[in-house]
Amino acid sequence: MIVSPRKRATKTAQYAALAAYMLFLSFPLLWMLSVAFKGPRELVELHPGIVPNSPTLDNFREAFDDQNGLLHAAFNSFKVASLTAILTTVVGLPAAYVLARQKGWISRLGLGWILLSQMFPLILVIIPLFLLLRKYHLTDSHAGLVFVYMVWTLPFILWMLQSYVRGIPRDLEEAAMVDGASRLHVLRTVIAPLLAPGIVVTALFAFITAWNEFFLALVLLQTPSLTTLPVLLARFVGIEGIVRLGPLAASAVLATLPSLLLFTIIQRWLTRGLLSGAVKG
Repeated sequence: MIVSPRKRATKTAQYAALAAYMLFLSFPLLWMLSVAFKGPRELVELHPGIVPNSPTLDNFREAFDDQNGLLHAAFNSFKVASLTAILTTVVGLPAAYVLARQKGWISRLGLGWILLSQMFPLILVIIPLFLLLRKYHLTDSHAGLVFVYMVWTLPFILWMLQSYVRGIPRDLEEAAMVDGASRLHVLRTVIAPLLAPGIVVTALFAFITAWNEFFLALVLLQTPSLTTLPVLLARFVGIEGIVRLGPLAASAVLATLPSLLLFTIIQRWLTRGLLSGAVKG
């Protein structure tokens, strides 16, 4: 098949634009990786380069110093993020099923409230939220932090899951109910397997949200042993504004790796999940 010069030029321009866009998106990550391997002298150069002249692992050694507690904070973040993803998905799936299948003003009111709740800034609710958690002795604990993360991410999880449920034909549910299956049985054996890509996507969203969250963890956790990774990274900035740039970049690289690995491993599930919510059965 002969391709005309005009089409070849158009395709070349598209690939060039895509490559430039990908480079633009990946530049902060590349720069952070470059800083992580630079020595103290290179970090203060007036005209720094993207490639380190003398790569070193000193920044990673300092980041892993026991006094910094990087590994312990990473474990805290992983525990909190995993529990948030699991609990949010367990609670959100049946609620999303009800919203998707329930007709009438109750369903519309629920979806409207979900959208409205996303408009409230976090700073607006942090004080009453802190007082409520303190009343039930949930401040300065991972349990309270997981509860807050679950409540904060649940509206978006509901919105995503209910769109996936709407893409599943009702005939499948009706056929199972004719055979005597209950709603709960249909949800567990029919809906949940078909929603597997969407469930993975929403669980991943909840995990990444909890993994990267800083403000709530800073306000609710006071005990150093409970500190999560984003709060720990802020400690590389001194009281007088002096930034330990090399160890901070090395720690940020390590904090970014779980997200990159998750996206790489479940990329196929992620694509299927994003498309499944947009296709009606």
